[in-house]
Amino acid sequence: MIKVVGLVLHPRRDCGSAIDAIVEWAAKRGVTVLGLPDEISRINCAAVAVSAEEMVERAGLLVSLGGDGTMLRTMRLVEGRKTPVLGVNVGRLGFLAEVDLAGLEDALSAIDDHRYTVESRTAVRTTLPDGREVSAFNDIALVRVPGHGLAAVGIRVEGRGFVNYAADAVIVSTPTGSTAYSFSAGGPIVSPNVEALIVSAAAAHSSFNRSLVLDTSEHLALDVLPSSGRLAIEVDGIIEGHAEAGARLDVRPVPAAAQVIRFGSTSFYERARRKLRVEGSASAVAADTDSAVVVDSFERRRYEVLLGGEVAGVLDYRRGDGRIELLRTEIDQAFSGRGLAGRLAAAALADARSRGLPVVAGCPFVAGYLERHPEHLADDLGH
Repeated sequence: MIKVVGLVLHPRRDCGSAIDAIVEWAAKRGVTVLGLPDEISRINCAAVAVSAEEMVERAGLLVSLGGDGTMLRTMRLVEGRKTPVLGVNVGRLGFLAEVDLAGLEDALSAIDDHRYTVESRTAVRTTLPDGREVSAFNDIALVRVPGHGLAAVGIRVEGRGFVNYAADAVIVSTPTGSTAYSFSAGGPIVSPNVEALIVSAAAAHSSFNRSLVLDTSEHLALDVLPSSGRLAIEVDGIIEGHAEAGARLDVRPVPAAAQVIRFGSTSFYERARRKLRVEGSASAVAADTDSAVVVDSFERRRYEVLLGGEVAGVLDYRRGDGRIELLRTEIDQAFSGRGLAGRLAAAALADARSRGLPVVAGCPFVAGYLERHPEHLADDLGH
């Protein structure tokens, strides 16, 4: 049985309702909830503040609240351990997180009942020119520095040169990262169940611009060629160092470096179809609108309606002077005609009532909604 749960939070998104659900679930079962001091200090909750090292050492489950970036950070924290990671979407649909806010309670119950599987994820590791070792679950990339020359990089496999790329960037991706930077550079979509590395060139200026797929048993090295400009070394999108001409990076795969919880409700391919907007994707519009959930994305000053974890529409607002002005409603064309704008309006008006805030309906849709639904025109609301 899990006795300690660790939380990793998105640095800006409102995770309060998700944390409340987790803390309530944990209290009923005598489970301790841990969090990082600089993250839980933003939120009034019962989680215990501990260092990252202590949380990783004690937790039997880590819960990532955010998006793919938060999941990648959580996976790096537990790299090499068997501690499973549950990803909860708070915002836009991602590839790594398994459930959204509406499905969190069911997910926790499933964990209680051991009704889940664990999916292993490969990492990729290298040693930077300054001697530091870094790991990534998406990719490690050598990226052209603005004002400098192209990324001229030699690909060496099993100790022998295979091809030289001249490009804006050269990316070494895991299967997890095949749908990220590598995909934008024209690389293939690779199942996370495959143990491989993908080497791709972004905006290649060389005659050879195809991606390579290598087995994890094969040794890969990147040589920064004499003709190359200064390159930034990006690790999961974060610049961790620089490489000059003559540098060599040995890149090593780390199979089963992290364990991600899956419930089998959606597959990798269903998530890929929705996220990448694959042409002809029925999955992009097939989700049941009864599962739609509205969240207050306060840092963006808007309400968001989430369907299948994806932002299907938004209602922008402005708060101030003791009132809230509802400015503009917009529904993604892929989700139009499904009553989601009404869901947004109703949720926004209910939230305003709970806060005791008069409403200014600057949005034509909201103004029309109020005319059609006068029950929302309580004494404490204006329009």
